[in-house]
Amino acid sequence: QVQLVESGGGLVQPGGSLRLSCAASRNIFSIDYMGWYRQAPGKQRELVASIRSGHKIYVDSVKGRFTISRDNAKNTLDLQMNSLKPDDTAVYFCNAVIIPDIYWGQGTQVTVSS
Repeated sequence: QVQLVESGGGLVQPGGSLRLSCAASRNIFSIDYMGWYRQAPGKQRELVASIRSGHKIYVDSVKGRFTISRDNAKNTLDLQMNSLKPDDTAVYFCNAVIIPDIYWGQGTQVTVSS
């Protein structure tokens, strides 16, 4: 099992940056898959970025703007978000898969607005 706690969300103007962090309650070295998802009002939760065995995947809408990274020594999963747009407004969730279970954090709100 693992508990995940997100932080770093907030209100930012268009074009601004935020860095989200997900702190895990245990060593993440052995967790193969971790990711960031988001859910905007009235929409389904979607994958933003994931990292698996060192391979990173991004949804097309964030490519070139967001960077996912993990620090096994600190047991954290980060998401650096640059050039933010109003369409990035959503609750962002951290995710970890420890087969056969899927774990979620409680989410952190990101609002991009002038």
